Amino acid sequence: MKRQRRSVCPIAFSLDLFGDRWSLLVLRDMVFGKRRHFHEFLESGEGIATNVLADRLNRLERAGVVEKTPDPADRRRRIYTLTEAGLDLVPVLLELVVWGARHDPATPVTEDFLRRVREDREAVVRDFRQRLSARVPVRPSDTVAPE
Repeated sequence: MKRQRRSVCPIAFSLDLFGDRWSLLVLRDMVFGKRRHFHEFLESGEGIATNVLADRLNRLERAGVVEKTPDPADRRRRIYTLTEAGLDLVPVLLELVVWGARHDPATPVTEDFLRRVREDREAVVRDFRQRLSARVPVRPSDTVAPE
């Protein structure tokens, strides 16, 4: 059953998909971590329940943000990866990292990473997209600013 949209506002559309407590954290784990399997998302530390995780992954898959494919190493397991629409969220997630680092002194984001984002945000986004498209996990500390 398709949900009724509250409005045609793009912010409302985005919040309908990502405005819960868990969806952006699942995407964070895909973009900045090595999490690709269901059990790996459970290990992220925030304590997401299995039924909630299954719901969020299904919702993101139905929305075309992630895709689920059989793991070639174990056909019983599934690998979750970002689609092109999911890769389009990399700049949004980077902005959330920068905002959080600026306003929460306890956030463990390195000054080097923040400097690279400030100096050449497009290069950092391009690096993340490239590595994620190649299915290589990326952490903020892995990105390199152009020389």
